[in-house]
Amino acid sequence: MFKLQAGDIVRLKKAHPCGSSDWEILRAGVDVRLKCRGCGRIILIAREKLRRSMRQITSVKDP
Repeated sequence: MFKLQAGDIVRLKKAHPCGSSDWEILRAGVDVRLKCRGCGRIILIAREKLRRSMRQITSVKDP
């Protein structure tokens, strides 16, 4: 299982309609709450679906 923390920035494979591919993690659990870094839209996505659609973690907070 991969580690996700609130405050991490992830890059997804597909871009959001606003053009941004970077998302900030607001809450990590079974479902993950993400905020688009381009337009500010907030979505809730299943952790497994996020794992499949994630390209990389671009910023990680120190534990």
